[in-house]
Amino acid sequence: MRNRINYFKSLSEELDPGRLQRKFLESLLDLQDVRRGSIWIKQDRFYQCVEAAGRQRESMLGVRIPVGQPSIAGWVIENGRMTIAEPETDGRHHPTAESGFDVKSSLILCFPLYLRDGTVYGAVQIIDTDPRKSKLNLESDYLTDIQALIDIGAVALSNALIYREKLEETESLKQTLEKLQGKPALIGQSPAFLESRDLMQEYARTDYAILITGESGTGKELFARQIHRTSRRHSKPLMVQNCSAIPETLLESELFGYTRGAFSGADRNRIGLFEAAEGGTLFLDEIGDMPLNLQARILRVIQDGEVKPLGSNRAKQVDVRIVAATHRDMRQMVSDKLFREDLYYRLSVLPLKVPPLRERREDIPLLLRHFMTREALKMTVEPKQFSAQALGLLKTYGWGGNIRELENFVRYMLVTVEKDLIADVDLPAHMTGVGQRRRRSDIKYSPRRPHVIPEEAIEPYPLDFGRRTWQDVEKAYIHYLMDAHRWNITRAARAAAVNRSTFVSRMRRLGIKRKA
Repeated sequence: MRNRINYFKSLSEELDPGRLQRKFLESLLDLQDVRRGSIWIKQDRFYQCVEAAGRQRESMLGVRIPVGQPSIAGWVIENGRMTIAEPETDGRHHPTAESGFDVKSSLILCFPLYLRDGTVYGAVQIIDTDPRKSKLNLESDYLTDIQALIDIGAVALSNALIYREKLEETESLKQTLEKLQGKPALIGQSPAFLESRDLMQEYARTDYAILITGESGTGKELFARQIHRTSRRHSKPLMVQNCSAIPETLLESELFGYTRGAFSGADRNRIGLFEAAEGGTLFLDEIGDMPLNLQARILRVIQDGEVKPLGSNRAKQVDVRIVAATHRDMRQMVSDKLFREDLYYRLSVLPLKVPPLRERREDIPLLLRHFMTREALKMTVEPKQFSAQALGLLKTYGWGGNIRELENFVRYMLVTVEKDLIADVDLPAHMTGVGQRRRRSDIKYSPRRPHVIPEEAIEPYPLDFGRRTWQDVEKAYIHYLMDAHRWNITRAARAAAVNRSTFVSRMRRLGIKRKA
């Protein structure tokens, strides 16, 4: 028996559940000198056969018996006890379990499968098919020894199943993350967003130049990439250049390329982005920051379809669609002679305005959920949820940085909040009514009331209680007072018209502490 124990312990080294199940079952059948058996696991509202041995193996694998219907394995799982059953007369035997079998079971020996904590998760059946029911050794001591071996193998099997689930979960998360990272999504259902999206889809069918306008952080580049993906040029390159990110001389060489010897350090020929984007799309981000002399060269490319690399006297024909974007007021720039009028009209054949986040507040919960899911996948942690109160505040917040600010906000929350549910008190101060008050560095404090912040320095705290409980309101009020008085408890208590000990007691009861 010691050799048998060592063998069953060695099963723990096998991490593939399929191979482990077969080895485990075959070893038990060898001990009883029979050839039919099965392993069952409870999954949701079913008992499912996950491994079988014998002539009818293929017919048994995958069989599912609903919980509540007769089943010997189910009885053992629910009662956590070994049992011996004669299928012909035992009412626990499922009536159709062996329908179609040419050889029926005559005696079934069934053991529970335990986790380390004693929870039953499955059952293993050792089956005698001899009509004389003479194969199985049913001596009490022998069955006790077999149960001990099964307990060892059951833990190894459960570990392997958990290991497989984790692998599958990791692979699923990896695929989802790759999907999220591979194609940034345009997400929204607000009228303002849908109007821009529909217009974008119409524009994508053409080859005309597009000018995308909108505040910084609204997702102009995402719109540009989607235009390329859904256009007839999608199989050709999409090249991107931020016109404000590099010096003027370098920007010119990046766009038009150069020949060897064109300038100091030009030791070889290099094609520019216009040539590299041949047949595809060139996205010029922040076109409003492009110098005037370069604007003239861009105009020539649009008019003639030709580019001339620096240092070359020969022009090259190019077929490129231009999509430009800017956060600036281009009409005002034209009026101020900061942007060429002729180029502006060439670029804005199809104008597309991307709305700021404050004009599409209905989309904030969708965007929060999307970024929370994506960033949690990157960090391999569970995504957090936002309480109704927190969502209410976030929907009224200004979002001056638009979607980019919201994206970074989600990352901050994911790192700094330990709880699964993000409450309104967990939000940064500047996103709540407390934090949105104006702070003035030149406030003159009255010498008679040094502890009071002048009313004009604080904007009114919002009284939109929504679904807040009394405790939520009390917490918010205390946070308001503490923030208003720079976490000076004595001054906050005085402003609340209660003594200091009462105020401290309320803070302790509500679990309010100053964050480090």
